[in-house]
Amino acid sequence: MHDAADADGFDIDRAIGALWGKSEGKANGRKNLLLSHLLDTAAIAERMWDRFLAPSTKRILDEIAGGNARGRQFFAWLCGVHDLGKATPAFQRMWPAGAEAVRAAGLTWHEPSGKPPRWRHDRAGGHLLCELLPTAGWSEGHIAWVWPLVAGHHGAFPAKSSLRPGRPKLREQLAGGARWAAVQLALLERFTAQLGFGAIADVAPERVPSRAAQLHLSGLIVMADWIASDERHFTGVDELPLVTMESARQRASRAWDALGLRGGWTHLAEVAPEAFRARFGHDPRPSQELVIQAAQHMDAPGLLIVEAPMGEGKTKAALMAAEILAHRFGMDGVFVGMPTQATSDPMFGQVRRWVSTIDEELAPLVSLLHGKRMFNKEWRTIVEGRTEDEFGGVDEYGEYCEDDPYGLEAPGSDAPSRGPVEWFLGAKRGLLCPFVVGTIDQLLFAATRAKHVMLRMAGLAGKVVVLDEIHAADVYMSQFLKEGLRWLGQARVPVVLLSATLPPAQRRELVDVYLGGAATQEEFTADELPDTSGYPSITATWMDPNGAGPRYKVVDCQSWRRPGLDVTVELMPEMIPGPKARRPEKRDAQASADTSVADRLELALKHGGCALVIRNTVDRAQTLYDELCKRFGGDVRLLHGRIAVGPRADRTEECLRLLGAPSTDGTEHRRPHRLIVVATQLAEQSFDIDADILITDLAPIDLLLQRIGRLHRHDGLSRPAPVAVPRVVITGVSAIEESAPAFLRSSEGIYGRHLLLRAAALVLDAVHNTGWTVPDRVPALVASGYDKDDEAIPPAWRTDAESARIQWETEQQKRSDNASPFLLTRRGDKEGTTLAGLHHFAVPGASSDAQLDVLVRDGDPSVEVVLVSHENDVYFTLAGRALTANGDVSSDELLDDVLAGTVRLPSHFTNRIATKQAMDDLRPLPGWLAHPRLRYSRALVLDTQHNVTLGDRRLRYDSQLGLLDEGMRDPS
Repeated sequence: MHDAADADGFDIDRAIGALWGKSEGKANGRKNLLLSHLLDTAAIAERMWDRFLAPSTKRILDEIAGGNARGRQFFAWLCGVHDLGKATPAFQRMWPAGAEAVRAAGLTWHEPSGKPPRWRHDRAGGHLLCELLPTAGWSEGHIAWVWPLVAGHHGAFPAKSSLRPGRPKLREQLAGGARWAAVQLALLERFTAQLGFGAIADVAPERVPSRAAQLHLSGLIVMADWIASDERHFTGVDELPLVTMESARQRASRAWDALGLRGGWTHLAEVAPEAFRARFGHDPRPSQELVIQAAQHMDAPGLLIVEAPMGEGKTKAALMAAEILAHRFGMDGVFVGMPTQATSDPMFGQVRRWVSTIDEELAPLVSLLHGKRMFNKEWRTIVEGRTEDEFGGVDEYGEYCEDDPYGLEAPGSDAPSRGPVEWFLGAKRGLLCPFVVGTIDQLLFAATRAKHVMLRMAGLAGKVVVLDEIHAADVYMSQFLKEGLRWLGQARVPVVLLSATLPPAQRRELVDVYLGGAATQEEFTADELPDTSGYPSITATWMDPNGAGPRYKVVDCQSWRRPGLDVTVELMPEMIPGPKARRPEKRDAQASADTSVADRLELALKHGGCALVIRNTVDRAQTLYDELCKRFGGDVRLLHGRIAVGPRADRTEECLRLLGAPSTDGTEHRRPHRLIVVATQLAEQSFDIDADILITDLAPIDLLLQRIGRLHRHDGLSRPAPVAVPRVVITGVSAIEESAPAFLRSSEGIYGRHLLLRAAALVLDAVHNTGWTVPDRVPALVASGYDKDDEAIPPAWRTDAESARIQWETEQQKRSDNASPFLLTRRGDKEGTTLAGLHHFAVPGASSDAQLDVLVRDGDPSVEVVLVSHENDVYFTLAGRALTANGDVSSDELLDDVLAGTVRLPSHFTNRIATKQAMDDLRPLPGWLAHPRLRYSRALVLDTQHNVTLGDRRLRYDSQLGLLDEGMRDPS
């Protein structure tokens, strides 16, 4: 420890007592000394250890710190030291009143002419550690991984070369001279002593953690800082004698209790044999039993891939596996990632019910995480009266910043919480909640080189991660999925992947990247991974804890359902207009196609029955619906993405009620005598209806099989004779003759000609032979649909097919390369040992989920608007409820009605350059600007007939058809 005063009378204690960490304006009217904030953050870290961290995280910290329960003390030091860089002239000069007190204490600096240069205090902190820790005896290897945690605590990890403040003269202006150096060392020593260490040397860790563990710790440091920066609970302490670790612990305890924060399971009991029945009300099916056994067989965190038919019960098996893996490896919660917002909503309720069977106190700890969660009635109910706004905070210079979500201005609520505590509702914090259900995007965001990515990784580490329907990720999204799996593998996070139709090459790729992360290898190939042979199948893999390399367990069984379902495959060719076809020709071809479907359904449903028709585009679904209504009247329903969310939710609920699974409580399940559901790809995923006959546009084989999964889905139903045999009718393709078929241009634009040709070849084979037996043939069909061999392709098609394959592979490589600039690690950097420079080429402007969504999904983002109409100077909701002349929304009920009018614009409006003028015309209504839920919403104002011109297009909203694009506006 340094003396309190040096030879010329400079009082180091007085100087430490002058250094400020929070100004009066940011510490509830009284400045908070820098040492006070460091100790507050360390005290919060102790509370996090006691009440929040997963047992697995504690074990990692103990290993890093050298065992003997040293992890808690070391973690507190890491979190507290984050703001050491504020002990510099660069920061202390920023608040005039604080700067005056610092100068009065003898710490001076040269004021440059003009605007003073800035030196971020996070980078300054990294620089000071690099200067001070070597003199304290720390090794270079440990300094190298610790300084980035401090330098990156405001969201981005710089390269070491960017830490230094510049040339010597500038360095003295920003970092200070000899007196400053003495005070910086003394401050670090004093802080270290307050935590119970004898000296700075005693803090030195004994083991360098993996880079994934470093990222995890970095996120926890940010969490501790944000909590300790909450002025409601940490008012200023401006007298040095009052700054003690004991007082900081008292403040931290009160703050923690007031915020209501806690972890998840903490210590989960061993899973009993009867647990499955206790959780779900029935004994496990054979495939579910296999999943349970595979999870129990794993002796280290690893990857568990479950491939099984739709309706097999994969989700329940995954949740049971998550419980087993959490107990075995000390995980404290679960993240369940779904392919879409629509599939996330029902899963949210299922996970809440599951955790409540473990402990009824856990249900409120489940969070729903996606951009439209306020449309979910269950979520709205549990967070009623609370806010989801992005709270303001302090930026890296100590100045107010609306975009830095520290939670300082989060309004409180006196109502008892029925859901996650309010702190978790802030931006970027959602994954830190113990149990989370959301879209897979939340995992993909954690694989981007975006600001505050460490918070997202901290939210995933310490949990079991379950990802459903992973086959739905395209090649662009898959780059982020693989990057995320690589980091999770290195972070020792157990991952459960679910799929009904997973191509073998994709399975191997996922195993390779997870094990590559676990092994910290840039390239890794699981050469000894066995192939799956049956269906359902389970693939488990993990790294041997004794260092013997990867281990595998691959098993399969029979489906619990009836033996295979023999599906008759029928082809219904249609006229496919050429690329130069004029609009009338296209209209005639579409009308002919719609007539053919209507004729086929009249024949199939002459004695009743229920049909599902899936079109690949909204326009095709709309024209077909019009034609079917002429024939079948009120027996037709339409579902697609350009129907406003309120009506679409009602229609979806009606379809599930009428065509869903028979009731298990003994009540009679009455299907309609006749019903036709016309839908787009919305019906591919988690749409649990049972159709007697399926008519579908051609799609890649895995998606085609997903659609067939809605056919004769449930046993025990009485079906009319014409539809008693399961039958799928394929449309959207020309007559298959000697030459390769033609496909709809829209279908080729979505899926590519290569995959459509392979699917068409399999369809042709099924038409000429005995159809398909599902689910038995699903793995073989999917493998063939994504294979490169020519055996499945008719000889006359092969030249065309080879050309399509080359084009497809070129496009796939291009899309894969397009993702590379945004991935968390660059090529050649997968074996990095520290976080230094991770954000050297940071993704610009990607701070919110909405901005990140653009990164992880290829192409321009879809544009959503809220439909309102305008008449006699008054705005109306889509359902006809009056607002005001400004569009004011005065109640939650009225807000629901407004938001129910949200709809997605046609795809060509996603081109931001071509439609900039159209987008500029979309603004919130005047009365929405101060509303927390509507101020960023785009209003599309319709006339009394629900027409509008947007840019150069005429649009109309029809209550049955949804949003219609009626073409270019009349130039006159």
